[in-house]
Amino acid sequence: LLTVGALAIDRAAHKVTVRGTDVELTPTEYKLLLLLAERRGRVQGRAQLLESVWEAAPDIQTRTVDMHVQRLRAKLDTAGDLIETVRGFGYRLMAPRDG
Repeated sequence: LLTVGALAIDRAAHKVTVRGTDVELTPTEYKLLLLLAERRGRVQGRAQLLESVWEAAPDIQTRTVDMHVQRLRAKLDTAGDLIETVRGFGYRLMAPRDG
């Protein structure tokens, strides 16, 4: 079980919950979230995400990553705020701030 704030990812069951409520994700959204969670705190470039999640050449349209991140944030509700945009580069999943 991988936990970041209210977000919990059960790798064995391929299940994601936010505050105990199941979140339905597509296989691609799940892979994207898992990668960001496993590398939390570290910026992941769009090209790197395309290669790792989509197993695609990094020169394909990068809006694909942006659109999936946008949908993922919406599905995760307030936990979606943990996904931070690093302008001009990519994304990172941040640990929630205390206080």
